[in-house]
Amino acid sequence: MSVDKSDVIDIISTTVEGKVELTISDHLSWDDTNHLQLLEDKINGYLSFIESGQIYEDYPEAINREIRIRTALKYEPNAEGVGFLEKCREIINNAGIGFEWHNFKDE
Repeated sequence: MSVDKSDVIDIISTTVEGKVELTISDHLSWDDTNHLQLLEDKINGYLSFIESGQIYEDYPEAINREIRIRTALKYEPNAEGVGFLEKCREIINNAGIGFEWHNFKDE
């Protein structure tokens, strides 16, 4: 499971706070010319999974719970990556879904 498989939900879980978290596993370097497009495709796949209601069929624990998308990055994002991620957070949060990212090394 990884960022380059846009039709796969990498990880879905419930946090100790009761939020449903869909995690994207991103192992790509920010020098990879296709990285942003692959990540955008993956995020859009997650959003489709949520907005279509498929999440409730596949993971009934999500019913009546806050949902967020979390991107686990292997590499620290460059300036372009940070700008992209911040824009994603703004758009996704405005849709009522949480969005955050972190580096594997920060865990």
